[in-house]
Amino acid sequence: MFKSLHPNIARLYLIKIAKWFMLYMPIVVPFYESNGLSMKDIMVLQAIYSIAIVVLEIPSGYLADVIGRRKTLIIGAIFGTIGFTTYSLSYGFLGFLVAEIILGIGQSCISGADSAMLYDSLLERGQEKKYSRFEGRITSLGNIAEAVAGILGGLLAGITLRVPYLAQTFVAFIALPAAITLVEPARKLPLIKAGFMEIVQIARFALFQDRALSRNILFSAITGTATLTMAWFAQPFFEYTRIDIVWFGLLWTSLNLTVAITAYTAHYFEQKLGQTRSILLIALLIPCGYLALGRFHLPSGLIILYLFYLVRGYATPVLKDYINRITASNIRATVLSVRNFIIRLLFALTGPLLGWIKDIYSLPQALTLAGVIFLILSIITAILFISSRKLMNRARNYRFNTRPS
Repeated sequence: MFKSLHPNIARLYLIKIAKWFMLYMPIVVPFYESNGLSMKDIMVLQAIYSIAIVVLEIPSGYLADVIGRRKTLIIGAIFGTIGFTTYSLSYGFLGFLVAEIILGIGQSCISGADSAMLYDSLLERGQEKKYSRFEGRITSLGNIAEAVAGILGGLLAGITLRVPYLAQTFVAFIALPAAITLVEPARKLPLIKAGFMEIVQIARFALFQDRALSRNILFSAITGTATLTMAWFAQPFFEYTRIDIVWFGLLWTSLNLTVAITAYTAHYFEQKLGQTRSILLIALLIPCGYLALGRFHLPSGLIILYLFYLVRGYATPVLKDYINRITASNIRATVLSVRNFIIRLLFALTGPLLGWIKDIYSLPQALTLAGVIFLILSIITAILFISSRKLMNRARNYRFNTRPS
């Protein structure tokens, strides 16, 4: 079995590990607070990071379609290393801001290009139907890496809260040799031509001209925004419920192992549940997790948080697979970047608001507001998604032989 795998698979695993082996995440909120930042400041900082990604997300995905996924991933790995070097040497909002912008550039280059590289590598071997399985495995591996990093990061933080950031620089560097040794897969359709109007054309095609694809992207983006936002509220929940900081690393580790379990088995459960039930499950459970977490504390709140992360692990590979099934290979990275663009844009709009609500009022009120917002958006986009199933079924074969016009 392993002899038949494309050599890019193992290298993409390494890139995922370098991206998700986040030693700093178990203590990121306490680290910010120790440098004088409020929760609103933290969410503003993350919103700026998201804006940096928003500005470059679609152009970087387009760049991956034009110059190749490999070169774009190399650029992303370089900026990631520089970003964490800057972080480890900074002590206030302005320094963190510069680091986040650099990391945003790096993340935008990797985001979309990695999934496109995976799908086209499988397509080259005639194994594209196994995409959700491998995307799930890579997602699972990423969360296992984050889980292990949670333990190590917690131990390193025992020295000082800054040490995890220093160590993160070396972890980020791992992605560079892995990206350099990638092999650009052959494509069934030629590379698209460079040009700003081509980017606009693809984005318009994905978001407005193709109803099936646009509804896929919108639902996936709403779900992605909800899961990203929760990642920044998990540690405030630990603080709110007065869990000792020594447990943060262990809790963060176990949460990511929870994601890893469902991500690894997502392809199996999706086959059993089917598309419609999968969409309804994700659309209801993710927002309801916010509403329930805003009401319950310990120990019920922790159980709810773990259930939320179970659904998160299922949603990520499944929803990416739905988009890939109906996207042509020559615009795949750009289309996936359109999805990530919307996620970051929505987070930039909602994150600071929710952080402000938490600072001024309380964490439960911020979580409840988030739950209401995401429930409304999820239900609307889920209904649109399900109503476009016939369009998607007719489009699958068509898209692999047609470019947007």
